[in-house]
Amino acid sequence: MTDVVGVLLAAGAGTRMGRPKALVAEPDGTPWLHLGVDALLVGGCDRVVVVLGAAADRARALVPSVDGVTVVVADDWAAGPGASLAVGLAAVTGPATACVSLVDLPGLPASAVRRMVGDGDHPAALRRAVHHGVPGHPVVVGSEHRAALVAALSRDPVHGAGPWLASWGAEPVECGDLWDGHDQDHPVVSR
Repeated sequence: MTDVVGVLLAAGAGTRMGRPKALVAEPDGTPWLHLGVDALLVGGCDRVVVVLGAAADRARALVPSVDGVTVVVADDWAAGPGASLAVGLAAVTGPATACVSLVDLPGLPASAVRRMVGDGDHPAALRRAVHHGVPGHPVVVGSEHRAALVAALSRDPVHGAGPWLASWGAEPVECGDLWDGHDQDHPVVSR
């Protein structure tokens, strides 16, 4: 079975949110960083890399302190989402498969992660969750694809991985029966 590493992207400034999303918590006080890490670990990831950027010093204190969770900082996070994804993927080494998610998906169920990673995958895996046909997250990138994706992100960090995934024929995996897949861009009073 191939090692699966969750990559939780939490580097952006969160301009529509009014603060970096890495600093956001649920109304009950649970940080979104905890929710994202929990979904990845319970969903089948062996470990998780959390990618911070904006407000990294403050956000680091909100990352759950559990075995298998590490933090990397994308110093060039402002260049675009691809810059932080490239840093996260570079932290995944060897034959491991990466399962990429976003911190602004506080409703991500572990069952969606489990569906995406399956029984550990293999190096050629390239899959993207879709929600009623609309591409979203998580995204699974096998070790055979990581270098090509990182190279594409270095050429175009602004548009992220979406165009690359489409051009490389990422397998769509329907997850709309598990949740709506919407990211949270604006403050929520209660959920």
